[in-house]
Amino acid sequence: MTGFPTGLPPIDPANFNKQQVDQISSSQPQFVDTLKQTLQQAQQIQSEADQKVSALAAGQGGDIQATMVAVEKANLSFELAMEVRNKIVQAYRDVYNMQF
Repeated sequence: MTGFPTGLPPIDPANFNKQQVDQISSSQPQFVDTLKQTLQQAQQIQSEADQKVSALAAGQGGDIQATMVAVEKANLSFELAMEVRNKIVQAYRDVYNMQF
């Protein structure tokens, strides 16, 4: 049995029941929760960048370099969120178009 990881219990189909699956799935964070948290972080980064731009435009002594870094971070987080969205939509379309 080379190539198999060691330390894992053998799979016994007779003892594999729904309760074990429910325990595993309920202990893990859900995909939707992770996605929501990531989008909230992207929104927070965007609002921080907006605050720095507003402070710089109002002449409140904002640092232009820190402002530009914050704007670029917000831009990258937005682009990442859009790419994740595009991948989710594409995966949905692929599943929808499957023929059984």
